[in-house]
Amino acid sequence: MGVSVVAAAAAAAVMVPGPAWAAAAPTPAMSSNAVVALLQFVLHLEHHLGEIIAQYGAQVYGILFAIVFCETGLVVTPFLPGDSLLFAAGSFCALGKLNLPLMLGLFMVAAVAGDAMNYAIGKAVGQRAFELDTWFLRKSNLAKTEAFYAKHGPKAIVLARFLPIVRTFAPFVAGIGSMEYKTFALYNVVGATVWVFGFTLLGFLFGNVPIVQNNFSAVVLGIIAVSVVPVIVEVIKARSEEKAA
Repeated sequence: MGVSVVAAAAAAAVMVPGPAWAAAAPTPAMSSNAVVALLQFVLHLEHHLGEIIAQYGAQVYGILFAIVFCETGLVVTPFLPGDSLLFAAGSFCALGKLNLPLMLGLFMVAAVAGDAMNYAIGKAVGQRAFELDTWFLRKSNLAKTEAFYAKHGPKAIVLARFLPIVRTFAPFVAGIGSMEYKTFALYNVVGATVWVFGFTLLGFLFGNVPIVQNNFSAVVLGIIAVSVVPVIVEVIKARSEEKAA
């Protein structure tokens, strides 16, 4: 397991200490099982959001901000939750557990700043990135994102917001390429606005459905549904491309 992943998990443990993740990982501290359990908790944080809010209150705003910022801003963390986390946060806003305007504002700043940092990293690394093939910077992910970018041009920055993995690598590839920052910045803000408001408000509307208001398990089911939709879309898309070929 890479040092960066363990460091990310450790950072999450600092932000979410104690019972919240211990309940999900009841194994001895410092053991390999504890690290794996902690990573599983971080990867599916949206499923534990209600528990975290109940235990840590306002601190959850910082946790959610950090996750969205890292998911969009660091090529080493494309595995973090994105769409489903926004949806989950919106649902809890509807239930009165989180503040909707504050959540939208924090998500916007995190999404825009994350992509901007990713662009800057790509600019600094340059074409050397395509010479690498490591666990955190795979050529296959770069190639897939580059093809997506070549097909859609600047609007790929907006469209990529709705595609896991590609969402993380799109600003990085834009930085490597020839896109001017002012062009990138425009599409970055537009994409972040559509993504953040779209998924968060969708979750908010879902949370206001009467059956959801009276049955918390419905929120969890909704979050799971949103989590698997991108996977289903990717499978259908891949099969369509295979048939076309």
